[in-house]
Amino acid sequence: MKDCCNTTVKKKQRSEEEKREIITRLNRIGGQIAGIRNMVEEDRYCDDVLIQLSAVNKAVKGLANVILDAHMHTCLIEHIKEGDYSVVDEITDLFKRFQ
Repeated sequence: MKDCCNTTVKKKQRSEEEKREIITRLNRIGGQIAGIRNMVEEDRYCDDVLIQLSAVNKAVKGLANVILDAHMHTCLIEHIKEGDYSVVDEITDLFKRFQ
């Protein structure tokens, strides 16, 4: 698929179950963020806000791991089977971003 600048836009076909799991996690994270916003508006103590921020951080990392796991078991394997080894560099870059 091409975008407005005539470059390739990568897409990933996900099952309805995968989408549901990801969206559920995103909704939970969104609720946590809204809760943190309320805590700030209510002038809650810094420790309480930081604890909730830590929980959001863990939730985001957990979601990233779910997506990365699926990526490695589907997209990565498909590209390698097709002889496209550039995907290994892509994975390496992804791991660097997570450090």
